[in-house]
Parts: sequence; structure tokens; C-alpha cells
Amino acid sequence: MRLLLIILFFCFGGTLAFGQQNLLPLHSFYKDQLFANKLSKPYNEGSFLPVSEGEYNLIPAIIDSTPRYYTVTHILYTKHLIEINAKDCYLTISPAANISYGKDFRDTSERRLMQNTRGVFVEGDFFKKFSFATTFYENQARFAAYEENYYESVGERYQNSAGNYYAQNAVIPGAGRTKDFKGDGFDYAFATGYFSYLPIKQLRISAGNNQQFIGDGYRSLLLSDNSYAAPYIRLDWKISSKFNFTYYRSRLINLLRRSVSSSAEVYYETKGHSVNYFTYKPNENASISLFEGSIWNRGDSLTSRTSHPLFYNPVPFVSSLVLDGKNEVVSLLGINANYQLGEKHRVYGQLAMNDWNTNKVGYQLGYRGYNFFGLNDFMLQLEYNRVPAKMYEAANPRLNYSHYNLPLAHIKGSGFQEFIVRANYEYKHWFIDLLTVMYNLKDYNQEAHLALYPTNETIAANVFYQSAELGYRFNRKMNLSIFGRWRYRSTTESGIPTANTVQFGLRTALTNHYDDF
Repeated sequence: MRLLLIILFFCFGGTLAFGQQNLLPLHSFYKDQLFANKLSKPYNEGSFLPVSEGEYNLIPAIIDSTPRYYTVTHILYTKHLIEINAKDCYLTISPAANISYGKDFRDTSERRLMQNTRGVFVEGDFFKKFSFATTFYENQARFAAYEENYYESVGERYQNSAGNYYAQNAVIPGAGRTKDFKGDGFDYAFATGYFSYLPIKQLRISAGNNQQFIGDGYRSLLLSDNSYAAPYIRLDWKISSKFNFTYYRSRLINLLRRSVSSSAEVYYETKGHSVNYFTYKPNENASISLFEGSIWNRGDSLTSRTSHPLFYNPVPFVSSLVLDGKNEVVSLLGINANYQLGEKHRVYGQLAMNDWNTNKVGYQLGYRGYNFFGLNDFMLQLEYNRVPAKMYEAANPRLNYSHYNLPLAHIKGSGFQEFIVRANYEYKHWFIDLLTVMYNLKDYNQEAHLALYPTNETIAANVFYQSAELGYRFNRKMNLSIFGRWRYRSTTESGIPTANTVQFGLRTALTNHYDDF
């Protein structure tokens, strides 16, 4: 109640104009729009997402401008459910949902797939330089067999009386840990939020509990939104028209209980996460960025300590060189680059290396093209990713490149080659979204990224994934749509059945929940 009164005071009690520092959602729909160059010049700021509306004001450019003569249709197509617009404040409140029902035709039981997500999304701007947003989701879900198998394999680990760990409570990518729901489903809740502040024109400060993504692609080999949201602070500094620098610090969690207990009150093991990201823009069509993402030792199941003082060092590559071999830090080093070919074509790529080890180098090559055959809002994307085995692993597994028992970069972890074809098209709110993913797995272990010494059991297999989605998008602010979706997944890995699913539903899609693994 007190918070509501403070918000209302700011909304109605002042005289200043407000600015927009809110962050764009990370869902693939918004990324596709961002790289489609809806504004007068292409986005070219280094691709450390999310970006702020003040930096690239995308939302007004993609909102349907068709006149609406009824309040219901005006809200449904162009607005949030509640909008308070005053001189010093702009506050919006909308329901968030993902409700679907479906069937896996390869499952001979009467089991039905379902997703029942209810939530709320609140966003606001105060005065000229401050914005915030918060979301909360409550979920019950029942997934296909291949999804359930993976989510349970990366569940949190408890210790028994002998000191051995066992898995319990599955973990959902992008959504956190779960508890049982009616024997064959999952119950889970998660929340995200942040504030964004612009003290001067060249510097933006944001902090909260939110996901990040680096790159122009569908995947990222450096940092992605695959894992759970993490508490962070981030500074984006525009040094000049050609140079940007992003300073990011976060606290990550290994889902290992600290003491020999099954009590839900026992703390998890934590680790530090630092990113130094330096971008050079030779012109308005190209950028190249140097990336250093480091995992810092903060103890284990018996001890807890603060990170080394160099955790706060903003100069890339210094910490990993100074502390090499001292069990303090393991660094992922990388390059992210892109080039805009004309108005509608973009090529991009990434290079990643684990702690200066040339035997652990992964790379990405990709292409995005828009408006083929004169069709507005048509996109084609081709992407290739190659990640060698043990790419994101460290000698001390507590320092593996993971959070909440999920990979921090690619959802598949390491030990694979991947080829992706994406295409989507929208016409008068009707849309179709097609995705094909082909994996070749080599020396692959889906639990290798966990903060435990893994088994040496690996597999070699192929995975084929295909999805097609047809729907009607009402509102681009909340990405509100009704949809029907078909998925097919097969693999040569033994023991994993083929999935052939159909689902129908309604959702507001602001975040990604990847199931194409």
C-alpha cells in the first residue's frame, strides 16, 4: 500500500516531463524487430541486450497505428490494460499469461500437455531519467517426455547422510526450480524486475533481477537468457560515437545445498559473475565487441567467502591473466561482431574461448534477412553454431559456466554442432513462425555443466527438431497472441522417444522459454 501511494504521488504530484529508460523485452519477437531496422538507421550498439527504449525507441515503431473506435479494441490492440499518464509519471499494468493445452501423439497414454501461467507485468517511468519494471508468474505445466527428462536431470542436488548428492526438484530453463504437480507435472513460480537510471546522457545504470543476452543471433555462445534471472548491476557507458563499454556484475547460484541436510532452508552455493564488454563501431553499419565473462570462486559446500578484489576490475583480460591457475576465476573470452549489408541484411558471428585454452574454442556464423519478395515483416535467419566438448567446464566444477544448474550460454551446453533455419511472416496481425534445428552431438553429456564432478559417460547422436506456429497477434506491446503450434523432435539417442506434439493457446510472450534442444 505504501509503495502504491509513493507511485501515485510521483504520478500526480510533480511538474517535470518524463523520459523512457525501460528495457525492451528479450523475447525473439522483439529481437527480430530490433534487427529489422524499423527506425531511420540500423541498431548498432554492440548487441548486449536488453537495450533501453531511450537508446532505441522500438515500441512506437512496431505498434499498430490503425484507428480504434472502441475502448476494448483500443486496449486489446494498442495499449496496456491500465495506463496512468501524468506529467512526471507513466505507469502501466497488464496481465501476463501463457495458457495452452495439447497432446503428444507419440505418447500412447491419456496424458495431456498443458501450460497454465498467470502473472502481472508492471512498468513505469518517473521524471526524465528513471524507469522500472517488474513481473511475476505462477505456473503449472506438463511437458513432453524429452523436456521432462532434461529438466529433471538438471534438478537441484541434495546431500544424503553419506555425503552423496541426489537430484530433486526439476529446473525449467528461464523459469527456475519446480515442485511436483499431480504426479506428472511441474509447479513453479518466478519473478523478474529492474530499474534503469540515466544520470547523464552517456551513462545508463540498471540493476535488478533480470536476464541478459549477447549477440545478434537466435543463440548466444557468450551469454544468453536460457538460464534463470540473476541479481545484477550493469553500467552502459557511451564513451564516444565509436566506443561503448558495458560493466556487468552478478551473483550466480549452483543448486547445491551447503550442508548435509535436506531442509529447504539451507542455503545454496553461490559464485560471482563479471562481464567486461568493449565495443568498437567503425561506422553505423558494423560493430565488433570484445567479451570477458568470468566465474568467481565464492566457496563450496563447507565454506563461504567473498570474491577476489579483482572481481570489480573493469579492464578486460587482466583478471584471468593475473589469477591464472589460482582457483579464483575461470574466464570465457570472446568476440561478437556484425555487419549490416544494405538496409535489410545482416551477417553476424561470435568466437568463444575457455580461459585461453585453444582446445576449447567455439564459434557462431549467422545471417538475418528481411522483406524478401517485397513482403514487409518477413524474416529469414540462418545460423550455425559449433561448440566442442567441455567448452564451458572448469577444473573446479563449482566454476562451470552455469547458473541454477543451467548453461549460461547455449541451452545444449557443449559438445555439438547445430544448424538453424528460422522464418517468420506477419500480415494484418496473422503470423506464421517456422523453426528447424539440426544437432550433431559428439562427446556430449547433458549434465556436464553441473557443479559436480560429472561421469565420463558421453553420447554421439543426431537430433532433428521442427516447429511451426500459426497465430494472431493482437498487441505488440505485450506480444499478446492466440496460437496453434506443432512440434516434432526425433533423436538417435537411445531411450528418448520421438515427440510429435500439437498445442493451442493464448499467451503474452515477453521472455523466451527454449524447448528446441
